[in-house]
Amino acid sequence: MTTLVLDNPELLTRATLASGLTPAMPGTAGQRPHRMKFHFGFNRHALDAEDVEFLCLHAAYLRQHPGLKVRVHGHADNFGSEDYNRFLSRLRASTVARLLMREGVPESQILLAHWGSCRPLATPDDHAANRRVELEYLSQEMARAL
Repeated sequence: MTTLVLDNPELLTRATLASGLTPAMPGTAGQRPHRMKFHFGFNRHALDAEDVEFLCLHAAYLRQHPGLKVRVHGHADNFGSEDYNRFLSRLRASTVARLLMREGVPESQILLAHWGSCRPLATPDDHAANRRVELEYLSQEMARAL
């Protein structure tokens, strides 16, 4: 018998969700949720149900750690004008921030950044990967400096 061990928490959680089960909550030791990137469809700023579930885990973590801040980075692919891409990336970051606040995270713990298409994940032509929001947790020392 062969046993396959996956050391990729995001793939394990996706498989769990696909099977209809509920993924395990972060450990009682106060672990930060592992998924930090959330992707969007072309010209979209709405989140899918799986993204909402993960972001709710981030909200719970932030509520448990009021001294932390999270920076929400919005990005876009390179289709369209740079002005429009900056606008769309701001919409994406704002969508995530609103969800976190709806889940009880104070606005003071959330910082927004929107980059348009100027910070591609891999290459500018990897359009799907570049339509994203990334979360960046700031250490307590960094948060105090802001």
